[in-house]
Amino acid sequence: MTVDKILLGMAVNRNTTLRVNTIKYNIQDLMTQLKINNIKFERVSWYNDGLVLKNRAEKDIQKLDIYNEGNIYIQSLSSMIPPLVLAPKSGNKVLDLTAAPGSKTTQLAALMRNTGEIIANELDTIRFERLKYNIEKQEATIVKSINSRGEKLGEKYPEYFDKVLLDVPCSGEGRFIINEPKTYRDWSMKKVNSLVKLQKKLLTSAYKALKKNGVMVYSTCTINKFENELILDWGIKNLGLKIVDINLAIKDSIHGDNERLDKSIDKSMKILPSKSMEGFFIAKLKKE
Repeated sequence: MTVDKILLGMAVNRNTTLRVNTIKYNIQDLMTQLKINNIKFERVSWYNDGLVLKNRAEKDIQKLDIYNEGNIYIQSLSSMIPPLVLAPKSGNKVLDLTAAPGSKTTQLAALMRNTGEIIANELDTIRFERLKYNIEKQEATIVKSINSRGEKLGEKYPEYFDKVLLDVPCSGEGRFIINEPKTYRDWSMKKVNSLVKLQKKLLTSAYKALKKNGVMVYSTCTINKFENELILDWGIKNLGLKIVDINLAIKDSIHGDNERLDKSIDKSMKILPSKSMEGFFIAKLKKE
């Protein structure tokens, strides 16, 4: 049944989804502007600042003033979940370990009411420039962007951050669309195995950078067990991380698969691909 849902979700063209940038704008004014432009939308039940558009593509939204002024951010609904699960507060010190293009970084800043400190890291120089552009456009002034190896940041900032977002580089299976071969052309088990090694290094670095009793969110836009549940199992056994409950009800989600693994892994969340959601995996972790 789950496999059928995944395949069905990969066969549809996804709706354009976006969130209001509450640093500069508000949801009421956004809905008014969309109605003026005859853009049909639906509210998101689990996120007041998210909308699903019904009759416009991304390229149409990019022509609007509200987009070009940074009042909104086009973002996958699934991508909006990790910052909500991390739930940073105003004044927190937050690390976004692999941050480009800045979707989650700028959402974190909005959730923090642009008060506190966010370090947003990106290794790739081209993606780093995109990250800086989006931070500036969204006026997320609490964000400091750095171009560094994520594996080294735990040593550079030992037990410094209240919260860490670790949205790791992954094989991207959650974004596969059957009639768009470019979305899956580069996938291979060799690539998955290489990414797993990197993900463990990044998880270790994130753990070192996190304060005791701090909270980390581990997320991917893929759905295989190697990059998700097995990484968590490794983190529990080797780092002593504890998985805690995610208090967010998402319609197209299932529990992580804990068969032959630590039983607490069923507290993680796997989002199945659908018309409005990319496939995603999210786990909330605590450093004790």
